[in-house]
Amino acid sequence: MNNITGMYPSVRVDSAGNGVVSQAGGLLLARTVRVSGLGAGLSKALEPWRKPFARHDPAKILTDIMLSLATGGDCVSDIDRLRAQPEVYGPVASDPTISRLIKSLSAAKPAKALAAINAARAAARAHVWAAAGDDSPLHGISAEKPLVIDLDATLIASHSEKEEARPTWKKGYGFHPLAAFLDHGAEGTGEPLSVLLRPGNAGSNTAADHIQVVKDALKQLPTGYRSGRRIMIRTDSAGGTHGFLTWLTAGRRNLGYTVGFPIHGAIEAALPRIPKNAWTRAYNSDGAERDGAWVADITGMLDLSSWPAGMRVIVRKEEPHPGAQLRITDIDGMRYTAFATNQATGQLADLEVRHRLRARCEDRIRNAKDTGLANLPLHSFAANTLWCHLVMLAAELMAWTQMLAFAGTAARRWEPKKLRTRIFEIAAKISRHARRITVHLAAKAPETGLLIKGLNRLAALSPP
Repeated sequence: MNNITGMYPSVRVDSAGNGVVSQAGGLLLARTVRVSGLGAGLSKALEPWRKPFARHDPAKILTDIMLSLATGGDCVSDIDRLRAQPEVYGPVASDPTISRLIKSLSAAKPAKALAAINAARAAARAHVWAAAGDDSPLHGISAEKPLVIDLDATLIASHSEKEEARPTWKKGYGFHPLAAFLDHGAEGTGEPLSVLLRPGNAGSNTAADHIQVVKDALKQLPTGYRSGRRIMIRTDSAGGTHGFLTWLTAGRRNLGYTVGFPIHGAIEAALPRIPKNAWTRAYNSDGAERDGAWVADITGMLDLSSWPAGMRVIVRKEEPHPGAQLRITDIDGMRYTAFATNQATGQLADLEVRHRLRARCEDRIRNAKDTGLANLPLHSFAANTLWCHLVMLAAELMAWTQMLAFAGTAARRWEPKKLRTRIFEIAAKISRHARRITVHLAAKAPETGLLIKGLNRLAALSPP
């Protein structure tokens, strides 16, 4: 087997074959591991954790777990889907070997192991974005068109006694992680940057947790893109705290932000006093005016002296949908929401649309749960923290594959479930000729043509 991909077998597409594999689309993911430099970076970063005379590279074990999650697994034992297809994925470590590695990475100085993994992630991300060119998230960003990082938390149920599992505010039991995702806009699925696993009783608006997640997220961006108004942090009202906004805007960070703002106190009192001529039509996400919705800047009606300089408060009112229940703070039969931002320019309606599009982050969390985040399969808190990072790696590996292999196609926007059913789980015939494996794909299937084009694009990016 000619091992030119480093960790995974060399494969070429041909018209001959006799065996069958059910995940020929996994070739795309394996090739992205090489093209991104993630495999080599992890191998170097995890060298201190490799045992003398070990047969399996710790980096290969972790990338195998990532590929298992990306192709539909949700627990460690699901790596069997790779072990059964050595023609595509090469030799895969046994379950006991994987368990020993997870214990080694999470038992002693787990922060050191996570730092090594995250450093390799950041280097691979910079390489992928550079290779993507005009399809990179960095293309054309400015203070007016910033790179948007969304923060949001979610609840993960625990059905057994796991370390640090606690009752949740929804009367469940489990964990309350907080994550940061990069928004690719309408042209892509976005990618994860950082995650902070927290007990189920962790607060929603804890400034220290938001600050930590943003710190970790900024480290994932290429050098030169970790401060300034070209980077915008977007959250719901959980991020609308003095401590968090002061940190975002302090010193050289000077980050942009748009955060949900609760309607109570001074804002609630200001709503009935907003002049009619202060309201302007709100927009839909496509830029068209939205019927029955208006926005107004009420900054001048509030005392914001205790908040960071340059902060603005913008209110939206909208006719409620049929059956919607109004809150006690709503007036005149309208539904009111508010957000705070330090964006100095732009139409109010455009600023409001940008903030409202943070709803995409909920899609990113749902996709992460479809890729293994819904199930924390390990007992110790440190091991489950490592698991969360592996889920993030699997999600960003899919996003990088879409960015490099499917740019300009509808598949660039497909969510994980659709990618798996239409691309990653394509069945193919395989055969062995000398030292090379050959994959035979059904030429008439449209997804097969997409897969072949994607493989060719990645092959063109591969180093010689």
